[in-house]
Amino acid sequence: MAAEFSLRRSTSALMNMQRSTKLSLPEQRQSLPIYELKNELVQAVMNNQVLVLIGETGCGKSTQVPQYLAEAGYTTKGRICCTQPRRVAAISVAKRVAEEFGCRLGEEVGYAIRFEDCTGPDTLIKYMTDGMLLREILIDADLSQYSVVMLDEAHERTVHTDVLFGLLKLLLRRRTDLRLIVTSATLDSEKFSEYFFDCNIFTIPGRTFPVEILYAKQPESDYLYASLITVMQIHLTEPEGDILLFLTGQEEIDYACQCLYERMKSLGNDVPDLIILPVYGVLPSELQSRIFEPTPPGKRKVVVATNIAEASLTVDGIVYVVDPGFAKQNFYNPQQGLDSLVITPISQASAKQRAGRAGRTGPGKCYCLYTQSAFHSEMSPVSIPEIQRINLGMTTLTMKAMGINDLLSFDFMDPPSPHALIFAMKQLYRLGALDEEGLLTKLGRKMAEFPLEPPLSKMLLASVDLGCSDEVLTIISMIQTGNIFYRPMEKQAQADQKRVKFFQPEGDHLTLLTVYEAWKGKNFSGPWCFENFVQSRSLRRAQDVKKQLLSIMDKHKLDVVSAGKNFTKIRKAIAAGFFFHAARKDPQGGYRTLVENQPVHLHPGSALFQRQPDWVIYHEQVMTTKVYIHDVTAISPEWLVELAPKLFKVPNPTKMSKRKREERIEPLYDRHHEPNSWRLSKRRA
Repeated sequence: MAAEFSLRRSTSALMNMQRSTKLSLPEQRQSLPIYELKNELVQAVMNNQVLVLIGETGCGKSTQVPQYLAEAGYTTKGRICCTQPRRVAAISVAKRVAEEFGCRLGEEVGYAIRFEDCTGPDTLIKYMTDGMLLREILIDADLSQYSVVMLDEAHERTVHTDVLFGLLKLLLRRRTDLRLIVTSATLDSEKFSEYFFDCNIFTIPGRTFPVEILYAKQPESDYLYASLITVMQIHLTEPEGDILLFLTGQEEIDYACQCLYERMKSLGNDVPDLIILPVYGVLPSELQSRIFEPTPPGKRKVVVATNIAEASLTVDGIVYVVDPGFAKQNFYNPQQGLDSLVITPISQASAKQRAGRAGRTGPGKCYCLYTQSAFHSEMSPVSIPEIQRINLGMTTLTMKAMGINDLLSFDFMDPPSPHALIFAMKQLYRLGALDEEGLLTKLGRKMAEFPLEPPLSKMLLASVDLGCSDEVLTIISMIQTGNIFYRPMEKQAQADQKRVKFFQPEGDHLTLLTVYEAWKGKNFSGPWCFENFVQSRSLRRAQDVKKQLLSIMDKHKLDVVSAGKNFTKIRKAIAAGFFFHAARKDPQGGYRTLVENQPVHLHPGSALFQRQPDWVIYHEQVMTTKVYIHDVTAISPEWLVELAPKLFKVPNPTKMSKRKREERIEPLYDRHHEPNSWRLSKRRA
């Protein structure tokens, strides 16, 4: 057997009697650990302007606290807002609370996520992503419509949550009537309390059901193989109950599902059926929703998921969790402008979250494929905050639009590196959003109105001047939805053939436009999506995003004009937003970025992979096995000098042929350049 385990029983409120999961909604609410402390909790919120609320996964924090406060009369003074780190969590929790509250979703209970608002004038409890609350503060610095703000799952430390920490800390001094609740499933409560004026900590003891933690006796050399062996071991030897296996990404999950399928097939009819269900971000919604269907009698299901299942999704019937102890995290290198997806050990906090998944609907077991000593000595207590590992361009623009100019002295709980902030300001300066003093320009203020990364905002505004805003709106909407193509393992060749038919010689951005226009030409047909291996959910979301962006364009009286078949205008608009992501063909193979002079490669899935044009603009570069550039469009190099004279030049242009001028295009200054005034502000900070 590949994995041998030692047993440690969870000390968190072990319960000897198994509860029935077939209870009415009121009975389910009363069975939660938080219910016994309802009155004390409401009193604590009344007595404390800020409260740190600590409780194990499944105790009822997310769903019950807003309802208790609504029942206590807080909604007479304003709405109750509860933030979630992920879109899917905001939606699913809001649906559950609406059901318990006895209303339709969008009435007394609703949610708001980027490009989707399911609330109304009667909404009392509003769930939203932390990014949405940040945008609301941009419009209303006092959050005057809210009486209570609850920052849920604060231990995940998204960049938006960290900025909200600082902004709400300032707001609490101005609004003594506002109540702030910071909730977390971890024991990292002292840090939160110390940051928020040494506020009180309210602890909810126990998780709903006991979970037995089983650690590996020896380290595993191949966690994926050990995971599959453990799943089969559970299926063949353990009593009924579904399994949740955590893996790091789509490739691993598809491979694991295929291996489990083949293994079950080889065993024949001698063992009970195992229903194998993958879950990751780009999987079509109709396939994702299968994980919530009840398991047929006499069968067992295994859900193979990314860390989206740590806190965002709750699947009834999970009794066994298999945790290899790894996750993919994004790390941004500002010096190279490079995103790297790195498989790293999870934190102790994440490990506890994963184990808690087994105790949501009954007693469970968690099989940890790492040793107990590794848990204590090799895993950090909490994850690295997102603000210390991502591109801060959008965050910086939002904060500048709020009038926060001295970012280096902002009261972050864990400050980002000064270099990352300066790099973000430098990018905004190149885009024309900041002036030499680091202050917001008129263009920058317009860019901040859109819930988009700064280069996309600039690209959209440039398209208005170029007369192609309709097409650019579509392209941006498609980019916002992630991967639109679906490539099932059993039909990869067929999916690839369909995808190639959409490829445009100008590149990936025009390919996205072509897909959307083809779908529109088929009257937004769902069956057409299925036939062409395109995710209908992604296209519908792109349609919604476009409507939201159109309303912002309308509000600011920006023209929406079509360029027809003039793709040159569209490509110039793209270059206006992403000129610093220019790359030219390298005689040695691949490409070299113009600004950083870094070697990069076209992703094999790009429409330009077979064409390899001399000059390209790309949306992002990601480090996996190589540094790949994604969403690539062919450009004319002279556009760089035209659109970004602050960054590019041609030495002695009159003395050269057009070909020579193109070859000599180079950055006006290197990536370390910044206006002198920024250096002075750093010294003052």
